[in-house]
Amino acid sequence: MLDPAYIRDHMEEVRAGLRNRGVDADKALEEIAMLETARRRMIPELEGLKRQQNASADEFAKAKRMAKDTTQIQEANRQRAVQIKQMGTQLDSIEYQRMSAVTNLPNLPHASVPVGKTSADNVEVRRHGTPRTFDFAALAHWDLGPALGIIDFERGTRLAGARFTVLSGAGARLSRALINFMLDLHTTEHGYREIEPPFLANSDTLKGTAQLPKFEQDLFKIAGDWDLYLIPTAEVPLTNLHRGEILDGRELPIRYTAYTPCFRSEAGSYGQDVRGLIRQHQFDKVELVKLTTPEQSYDELESLTLNAEEVLKRLELPYRVVLLCTGDMGFASAKTYDLEVWLPSQNTYREISSCSNTEAFQARRANIKFRPAAGGRTEFVHTLNGSGLAVGRTLIAILENFQQEDGSVVVPAALRPYLDGAEKITRG
Repeated sequence: MLDPAYIRDHMEEVRAGLRNRGVDADKALEEIAMLETARRRMIPELEGLKRQQNASADEFAKAKRMAKDTTQIQEANRQRAVQIKQMGTQLDSIEYQRMSAVTNLPNLPHASVPVGKTSADNVEVRRHGTPRTFDFAALAHWDLGPALGIIDFERGTRLAGARFTVLSGAGARLSRALINFMLDLHTTEHGYREIEPPFLANSDTLKGTAQLPKFEQDLFKIAGDWDLYLIPTAEVPLTNLHRGEILDGRELPIRYTAYTPCFRSEAGSYGQDVRGLIRQHQFDKVELVKLTTPEQSYDELESLTLNAEEVLKRLELPYRVVLLCTGDMGFASAKTYDLEVWLPSQNTYREISSCSNTEAFQARRANIKFRPAAGGRTEFVHTLNGSGLAVGRTLIAILENFQQEDGSVVVPAALRPYLDGAEKITRG
């Protein structure tokens, strides 16, 4: 959530930043300004009435001690109490409307983010590795996986519906190996603390990371009276671990990693990537989350991105890093790097991780603050998140990039210790 005071004092800057994101917020900003004016006018008036009421209470007590008639004082107190209650209700309504309007505004882009409208305006930052040239007819993963007997799309659909898949045998083992490899790398070499969070989250938790209220249609809600949703990403519980807390600035940055399944309705995406494992309703992911100071957050974004890249480097997968433009960033992000892995079946790079700095946008919603090491007033932390990596898409990339002419798949060297030394996946 943007700082309402910042919006008030920097209205044109906010308007320009939102326009760069492709958001016409003129009406919303006018509403916020109007509500802010009404709020600032009403607060001192209400406080004045409360002071009068307190003073009148003393006057009433004094008159009663002196055996004077208190009828007029009591009547004035009663009328003032009614007025205070009415104004309090009105102020609460104004505050609710103001915060609702602010909550629906996306984050402002950082100054280093290129201005653009679509993914065509994103900027490539770097590449690593060279896409392989095949001297045979390479298969897409949706043909290769079933041929190896490790991916079963039909049974997944039978069990749960479209966009659900069953991995079996070497496919299931490869997925588990990837999860363990990623977690081991991030915890032993990159300094993250592993967390096993709930796979369900309540509405307050989802509001903290900005999935609610705007993106409720993308979530799976538990039926009945439960205030619970299946998590769309481990970013949600990891970021909210410290919701409502004041952290010790000396302990920042805090780095968390977690493996979780992720659940997304993918509302509005039908017709896109419906074949294969690219876009599923349920998928596995290893997530990276950081909580840090504003001064450190952009250095931490760079290091988080490098941490995610290291997974691809060790798996010997060609990839590139892209800086997203203002029009292509997520709702909560101030700056995002996408990691895109090479997929031979599509002859292009496809997203496998998004690494974002949300600055104080999420922390303000979740009320996560820190006390500076040198003392002074508390501040909101900056929160960062990134996939380290999406497991299903990594599995796809391995199958397609390491396939052999005989239909087998070579196991990247970094994964062999997790697969009892197996060097190849063959039909078995």
